[in-house]
Amino acid sequence: MKKAIILTGALVVLTLMAFNNKEVHTEVFKVDTKASTLEWYAEKVSGKHNGIIQLLSGDIKNDHGHLSGTFEIDMNSIEDKDMEAGKGKTKLETHLKSADFFDAAKFPTAKFVITSVAPLTGVKPGGPNFTVKGMLTIKDKTNEISFDALIKLEQNKLSCSGSAIVDRSKFDIKYGSKTFFADIGNKMINDEFTLKVNVVAVK
Repeated sequence: MKKAIILTGALVVLTLMAFNNKEVHTEVFKVDTKASTLEWYAEKVSGKHNGIIQLLSGDIKNDHGHLSGTFEIDMNSIEDKDMEAGKGKTKLETHLKSADFFDAAKFPTAKFVITSVAPLTGVKPGGPNFTVKGMLTIKDKTNEISFDALIKLEQNKLSCSGSAIVDRSKFDIKYGSKTFFADIGNKMINDEFTLKVNVVAVK
């Protein structure tokens, strides 16, 4: 166990050293949209659903240890993965893209902009080693979110994986929300959903 903790600590130190290499000019890592995945998980009183959504583009910049980045998400790519192909699956995906939820026709893209990346202390082997903060824009509404992530820098590849909690009510997504409809009862859909991020970017 001690060896694992020491090795994990060493990995964080080496990652920080790589990020802070003063001899390297600003590095730009372009997101590999095919290798990257965004998974969503949402719950309601009567059940839950999960699926995927696609990144359109993105880049991560390493400016002598200061990480920043901008990512665009294709809201028309929302897909459910827990239901078999058929009318139910199609109905759900169409509803999520409608004005009741993300209104993908009017707002076809969402955006996430990294504002800070800070190292965590006491990291566990294979666990998150940084806290990522940024501004998420959905339906032209922008709010800050943060999440712990495992960030690795290996030669010409940078990877980032973690899970963020998003409160849809802050983005004016009202359908089935107890925030807007206090007496909604068993038709309530949780305001918070989870976005599991696995981003791969290369130079």
